[in-house]
Amino acid sequence: MESPLVDIGLNLTHDSFDSDLHAVLARANAAGVRHMLITGSSLANTAAAISLTKQFPDRLRATAGIHPHHAGEFKSTDVHQLRSLLMQPEVLATGECGLDYFRNFSSHDDQERVFRLQLELACESRKPLFLHQRDAHDPFISILNEYLTRTAGGVAHCFTAEEREARAYLDMGLYIGITGWICDERRGQHLRDVVRHIPLNRILVETDAPYLLPRDLKPKPSSRRNEPAFLPHIVNVIAQCRGETPETIANASTANAMTLFGWPSPRND
Repeated sequence: MESPLVDIGLNLTHDSFDSDLHAVLARANAAGVRHMLITGSSLANTAAAISLTKQFPDRLRATAGIHPHHAGEFKSTDVHQLRSLLMQPEVLATGECGLDYFRNFSSHDDQERVFRLQLELACESRKPLFLHQRDAHDPFISILNEYLTRTAGGVAHCFTAEEREARAYLDMGLYIGITGWICDERRGQHLRDVVRHIPLNRILVETDAPYLLPRDLKPKPSSRRNEPAFLPHIVNVIAQCRGETPETIANASTANAMTLFGWPSPRND
């Protein structure tokens, strides 16, 4: 695949990358993945993502946010620290933020409180939203609608739901991020139909590495760790589902990432 790709969501600060990060980045580059957006999911994790981005400024950028799993740990006095992180030039998006009523690692009240705080910060910063939602569609939409017109838009990261939810996000003007979940014939079969209904100018692609290793990847790494070099495989599956070429998906998703996050165009070298 000649077209450069952007992985809009991965967790490069995960300790599974500690021993071979340079090799991971080299494999990503060889696979055509030129830019990567590291997900910030807590104050400490966001700070680590920014630090890593500073080491590889031509390749990496970060998000700054509090995942709903960590909402219970986030205090009102922490807002100034999150605001400071969000305003760093290495940060291109607000989040990962949203609601997760599937795991419920934080109470619903804490999740909604911290989601609203981050939506306010997104309105202030004008940096787009990097959104997470699982089993909380209706309250998520209700809260988001209160703020969305004052934000710079956003992406429904790691989308795994049904067409009804996809259409709701599209109606709100959001982009939709597709991961290797679409490669899982057990859990992701429905996505193969849903992805056909996403306009080409709203598709983004991501690995969510080291998680969500594409189930149909051959050969699979012995570590079972996902990494950005596998993004072209996801693009190929999306293209097959839509009856389009991989280059069409690659070009569109890269252009969409540039539009939403404001990155300079990735180099082909």
